[in-house]
Amino acid sequence: MDERETITLYDEEGKATEFEVLGVVSVEDNDYAILIPMDEEDEETAYIFRIDTDEDGEEVLTVVEDDEEFEKVKEAWEALCEEDFEEDYDEEYLEDDDEED
Repeated sequence: MDERETITLYDEEGKATEFEVLGVVSVEDNDYAILIPMDEEDEETAYIFRIDTDEDGEEVLTVVEDDEEFEKVKEAWEALCEEDFEEDYDEEYLEDDDEED
């Protein structure tokens, strides 16, 4: 069983929300975390946060507000997911071929 990596984020009022980290993608020298809320029924909703470094050298997540930046990250994430799907499919296909011999 795969263990999920989770992170807890706090809003302005101090309310905690737990997220599953789907992955990290790099676009134009920046890294972005792709997160989904653990408590929402709609698992189709993902959030994109840029991974920045604060003045103390700690990593912080910053909401991506620029539409162009958001679209670039979204496209990079979708391409990465597509590659992973194709790799999984190829491995499954090869395993099936080996079993037939």
